[in-house]
Amino acid sequence: MTRTTLPRWVRRPEGANWGDFGADDQLGRLNLLTREKVLQGAAEVREGLNFCLSLPLDVPRGNGLIEGRSAPRLSPTRGPGDAERFNRPSDTPHAKDVFCDDEVTLCLQYSSQWDALCHAGQRFDADGDGVAEIVYYNGFRAGEHILGRDANGRHVGALKLGIETMAEKPIQGRGVMIDVRSYLGAEWRPVDWDDIAAILTRDHIEIEPGDMVCMRTGWSDMLLAMPGTPDPAAMDRNVSGLDSRDPRVLDWISRSGISALISDDLAVEHWLRPQTPPTSDFVVAPIHELCLFKLGIPLGELWHLSPLADWLRAHGRTRFMLTAPPLRLPGAVGSPANAIGTV
Repeated sequence: MTRTTLPRWVRRPEGANWGDFGADDQLGRLNLLTREKVLQGAAEVREGLNFCLSLPLDVPRGNGLIEGRSAPRLSPTRGPGDAERFNRPSDTPHAKDVFCDDEVTLCLQYSSQWDALCHAGQRFDADGDGVAEIVYYNGFRAGEHILGRDANGRHVGALKLGIETMAEKPIQGRGVMIDVRSYLGAEWRPVDWDDIAAILTRDHIEIEPGDMVCMRTGWSDMLLAMPGTPDPAAMDRNVSGLDSRDPRVLDWISRSGISALISDDLAVEHWLRPQTPPTSDFVVAPIHELCLFKLGIPLGELWHLSPLADWLRAHGRTRFMLTAPPLRLPGAVGSPANAIGTV
């Protein structure tokens, strides 16, 4: 019997919602971004002010923070004309017009970004045969739905769960700001459930199913303030991040019903190694596992949240309208996020 005649999965991970939105669902919790949720976001627009929530695409400068992710390389396209950048229409010799075109080599997850659901999978025995295979949200499989390279070495990408599914949704609704920076300052420590609960109580924050939660830690501010290539050690010493080893944090994310989780830091979570060396397989990034693999919650990383967070705090608000479609690039596992917050 071939794989195509078998169900993708007969077992789902503990705590996962696979199948809850349909056997072939590729949106996960983004299904909760309903028309009502868009209207709730629009109701938060009272001043007509908007905030750019993305860093410049050439930040964080260099690839010292994540090896293999490089800054964009921008160059002019070549064509007929006086120079490679200033081109004239080739079929109109006496035209006065000149045109500029550019091309770019772009690492899609270098700066402010969305992680698609196919960004993080796991070895898991989804078909119950006793052998773990690499699968992604809702049981989509590596090598069948999430591909690498074809026989000629060309990148094929994701046939399912690609970033284009998020773009086609699209992503717009109500955002909720959790201002960790104003609570912890520049102190570094893992942000556990006690910290989150205290901030929610202090700022009278209510989170409802379908809301998109943004966590401001001040990470992107420190990044922008550093001249040249950022110092990873200095970043880790001075900025807090979610404690993904606190099971109460994971339980809160699951119970909250949020449709997206966004932060201004590098990975939404601090990748804290277990205190004792593991003797068996373990999860490096528990929030990535929970959100992308189990629940279908897209992650936004390295956003620039402080200007909006400061305005919201000054005006006693925590909610806003969030518009954040990724690039509609079929097969990609991530995308720059040119997000806008409107109040």
